[in-house]
Amino acid sequence: MKSRFRFLIIFAPALLAVGVFTAAVALRVVSPVPSVTTSGTAAIGGPFTLVTTSGEDVSDQTYRGKWLLIFFGYTFCPDACPTALNNISVALEKLGLDAAKLQPLFVTVDPHRDTRELIGDYLQSFDSRITGLTGTQDQIDRVLEEYRVYVAQQGSEADDNDYLVSHSAYIYLMAPNGKFVNVMQGSEAGDDIAAWLHKEMSNSNP
Repeated sequence: MKSRFRFLIIFAPALLAVGVFTAAVALRVVSPVPSVTTSGTAAIGGPFTLVTTSGEDVSDQTYRGKWLLIFFGYTFCPDACPTALNNISVALEKLGLDAAKLQPLFVTVDPHRDTRELIGDYLQSFDSRITGLTGTQDQIDRVLEEYRVYVAQQGSEADDNDYLVSHSAYIYLMAPNGKFVNVMQGSEAGDDIAAWLHKEMSNSNP
């Protein structure tokens, strides 16, 4: 099978360097323990240029001054992605006025199938404050590498569009100055995500 994903970026090397967590990859989602991880000085994040579902070109600089809450997934994802996006939606509601300090992003790991229109339709099922981002394969490859996201295509040789994508399922929190703060499992309940965000946003000094 000719894979459209030309890389396999393992989350563990960058984070093991600061003794924080190990990524265990399953077919559709990774489920490491513990669910909340302290970042230390892990080199995660960096400049990116992508496009929103409305066709607006954006970069990491577009969101300076906002806390970024980023989840990487894809619209054909059978379980991990809708679960995480629903949990993020609940967390945004629980945060109340503090949610205005955040910009939640959903970045596709499958730009081959995830068009702007498809992502836009998909996100209608979740909180309207979540912005969907896509780009060229090269643009997506770069941001996945910067955020140490594990991605591997599990496909069908018979149909080039019939495949699943195994990927790490963390929610990333980035400070208003662009620095990495922490991650949390996308499978955590919305209440727990809200409490985690409130704590990190209150205690961090970017």
